[in-house]
Amino acid sequence: MPATTTITAGAPVATLINVFTVQADRQRELVDLLVSATEEVMRHLPGFIAANIHASDDGTRVVNYAQWETADAFHAMLGNPAAQAHMSKAADIADHFDPHLYAVESVHHR
Repeated sequence: MPATTTITAGAPVATLINVFTVQADRQRELVDLLVSATEEVMRHLPGFIAANIHASDDGTRVVNYAQWETADAFHAMLGNPAAQAHMSKAADIADHFDPHLYAVESVHHR
């Protein structure tokens, strides 16, 4: 069974949340780039679990919510030349981006 995004407090994963600010007329371009980068490169790297690309309704934000088995796996990806090429293109499209690793502290359901 393929790995899927699981949001559970205390889960032993490294969660990347990267918020991109983008001009509305370039939002689709950035989404398409992140989707192709995930399909072509990221999902094949050791430690990758899942990625989810979100586009804001107003066109000014794109969010990448990705999970890696460990922070070390995430940091190894940062050194991968193919990943770096895609990240450089994303940086050229976006006005600003703010990537951080997070731990899920709390999950609530109805």
